[in-house]
Amino acid sequence: MNRPTARVLALLEILQAGGTRTVADLANRLGVDERTVRRYVGHLIDLDVPVRSVRGRYGGYRLAPGYRMPPLMLTDEEALAVLLGLVAGRRAGLVTTSVAAAESAAAKVRRVLPEALGRRLDALLATADFTAPARPMAVPETGVLLMLAEAARDRRPVAIGYTAWKGRRSERTVHPYGVVAHSGRWYVTGADSASGEVRTFRLDRIETASVLPGSFDVPEGFDPAARVLSGLAGVPYPHEVSLRVRGTAEQVRHRLPPGLATVRELPAEAARSREGEGGAWVRVELRAERLEWVPSVLAWLDLPFVIERPDGLRDHVRALAGRLAMCADAGADAADAAEGAASRAE
Repeated sequence: MNRPTARVLALLEILQAGGTRTVADLANRLGVDERTVRRYVGHLIDLDVPVRSVRGRYGGYRLAPGYRMPPLMLTDEEALAVLLGLVAGRRAGLVTTSVAAAESAAAKVRRVLPEALGRRLDALLATADFTAPARPMAVPETGVLLMLAEAARDRRPVAIGYTAWKGRRSERTVHPYGVVAHSGRWYVTGADSASGEVRTFRLDRIETASVLPGSFDVPEGFDPAARVLSGLAGVPYPHEVSLRVRGTAEQVRHRLPPGLATVRELPAEAARSREGEGGAWVRVELRAERLEWVPSVLAWLDLPFVIERPDGLRDHVRALAGRLAMCADAGADAADAAEGAASRAE
């Protein structure tokens, strides 16, 4: 929806609240001049919306008495999909507006639904709960998201002002190959003029964006989502971990959170020469702020592995193995003691 159309609908929303609104008040509410307000009123009249002009010192515009927008024609399933989509999008961190804006949108949809259906949906929203916690949102500018989406679709270059995670600001030109939502954040990935490589940028760190003339081609078979995940897995952290894991790439990826690691298959000959046995082996590389949590990830894999680096990871794996064995033995000792006490009692 373009901006003028959105403002015409915003004008209708204001008038539906009732009363007479002065041209000056409407201009201030919409952020336009008074001449533009009159043009928007003309658009509404062309759509058969009965806007009445009120003359005099306190004149302006109002809707004809008794006028209401017709009920939104949605089936029960369609209405449920719309409202739950708003709720789920907000909880997943995908909504690019404030919480208040998302709630306002849901309220507007609710207001134009038939009364019986609205009551049923109110009951669901009032009683529904979620097992997954809501994700924190890193909210990008809505205009930036929509501009980049259009540029990716039309294959148009975009000039952006970007602030990196260390606070360094730069100006660059990006060929946006795709826009991706992941873990409560929006990303754009594509060719970057500053580095000459395919890069991934967080949208909430883009301060300015403007479409440039020209066009570009997207590499054949390029997968924006896969590129974002591999880029996140390569974010620099203090510890670089490299492992060989016995299993297929599909097995390993299925058990690792998306974006945590890069997984590459190893040739069977290379795996045999290193491990002395055949079968599929893959190399897993990840970066970590702290090594302590890596052994639990390896335990969850439940596949044979060989640590390539760093050597310090071996100590953490041994420590976790020792703690697990101690807990298992403690449970067995307690069970034996209980059984012995029961035997003596008999």
